[in-house]
Amino acid sequence: MRIIRDYSFVNDADRGASVAIGNFDGVHLGHRAVIDIARKAGEAIGAPLGVMTFEPHPRQYFAPDAPAFRLMSREAKAHRLEKLGVQKLYELNFNAALSGLTPEAFAQKVIKDGLGLKHVVVGADFCFGKGRKGSVADLKRFGVEMGFGVTVAELVEGDTGEVSSTAIRQALSDGRPRDAAAMLGHWHRMDGTVIGGDQRGRDLGFPTANMNIDGLHQPKFGVYAVLVDVLEGPHKGSYHGAASLGMRPMFNGQSPNLETYIFDFKGDIYGAPISVGLVDYLRPEAKFDSLDALITQMDADCDKARQILAAL
Repeated sequence: MRIIRDYSFVNDADRGASVAIGNFDGVHLGHRAVIDIARKAGEAIGAPLGVMTFEPHPRQYFAPDAPAFRLMSREAKAHRLEKLGVQKLYELNFNAALSGLTPEAFAQKVIKDGLGLKHVVVGADFCFGKGRKGSVADLKRFGVEMGFGVTVAELVEGDTGEVSSTAIRQALSDGRPRDAAAMLGHWHRMDGTVIGGDQRGRDLGFPTANMNIDGLHQPKFGVYAVLVDVLEGPHKGSYHGAASLGMRPMFNGQSPNLETYIFDFKGDIYGAPISVGLVDYLRPEAKFDSLDALITQMDADCDKARQILAAL
């Protein structure tokens, strides 16, 4: 997959795609439906499949001090889009110049002149241009005037209502990872690099792979049954485990992180990229009267997690 970040300097080989446009945070089932429409439109006209997204996320750009909300990092999103067969990722730099374009200027400078797109697909609630003033009706009109096709995808409904990144965030905040997974079409995953910790888990008999979760939406704090993928290195593979997400009240933690105990695993994965999929919420964080009480509870958590994951 090719990643293009500047619409002003584009190789001829990277022009002329059929593109799904949006932020695609989480790459959920609704996003995948939009991408599939772009794929089929491209096949009909002989155009490669592309996705146009924006970095930083516009919400992050306009409110940089707001609480973290992203379901996935830009790297994790790119990886998942590549797995879906996306050939061109137009990850455009969202800055003052881009955000200041009127809807018509966006269509002319970015879609037509900059990227030379043949077809674009957007969701029914898509807005674009300065102040989000451009509607899907405007996009269709510009497409006719400027010579690119436009398809508007209907919003996808799940068992609990409309599938959206907002609904997924709420499910995770409520400790409902399976409901989030039903909307995502996959387990919600937190990706990152294993960092050094204080070795307390090892001392307790539960060595953990620690991950910083800065910049990501924080699911409900507590203990989870998880699926773990070690993405690189000699221990690359898929494993089962239990993870504690939160502030570590037993040890007066100062910032939230994710600590994952991988079952039946021995090896050094410091510095390795891992992906932790949340399967079930087991219990809230708690402060215990003693380390023995904590160890007893951790044994029980692991037993329960093993049972849950064995049934998948």
